[in-house]
Formats: sequence, structure tokens, C-alpha cells
Amino acid sequence: MNSRVEQPGAASAGDMVKYALALLLVAAGVFAFYWFEQQWPSPLRVGAVAVGVVAGLAVFMTSLKGRQTREFLSESRFELRKVVWPTRQEATRMTWVVMIVVVIIALLLAGFDTVIQWLVKLFLGQ
Repeated sequence: MNSRVEQPGAASAGDMVKYALALLLVAAGVFAFYWFEQQWPSPLRVGAVAVGVVAGLAVFMTSLKGRQTREFLSESRFELRKVVWPTRQEATRMTWVVMIVVVIIALLLAGFDTVIQWLVKLFLGQ
């Protein structure tokens, strides 16, 4: 478990510029998608959006929040290695249990609904 306490700090001016640049790069990709609708084929326009998103993500990852994101993903990957995953047989068995319980609860709710409808009709005299 991570015992470090992280103090939230204000973003520096450089980080604010990086955030703005990242947003502009994504916006530029989307802008190119619509601006060149008649001139470029669809795959090229989709590629422009992808390039904008990748470039924006690359710029974002150089900021403080980007470094924190990379650290979080690294720690998450480390924690995932500790997980004891179920075997295929266990997963199949539990899937069947869930499906059976869902059917039983659905039938119970349908029964309650039928009884409540009958009671309402009885009280309303229909």
C-alpha cells in the first residue's frame, strides 16, 4: 500500500500552457475532420482526429497531472499482478449462478407485480 500523502498543489503556469495546448491539439484534429469534409477522404480525416488526440495526450503526459496519471497506471498494473484470478471453471460456475439468481428475482418481481395489480383492481372495483 502506498503510504505517501500527496498534497494537492496548484498547477504551474507551464502546466496550464500544456493543458491548453493539449486541448488545442485535440480541437485541431476535430476541426480538420469537419473542415476538410469535402476535400479529404474519410480515413484521412479520422487519422487527423487520431493524430490530434495522440499529440494532445503526449503533451498532457508531460505535465504534472500526466506524471501523476502515469504513476497511478504503473501502481495499478503492479496491484493487478497481485490479484488471484478465478479459473475458467470457477468463472463459468459463477456465471451460471448469477444467471439463475437473476431469473429467480425476475420471477419474484413479476409475481409481486401481478399480486399488486390484482389488489389495486380489487380496491378500485374494476
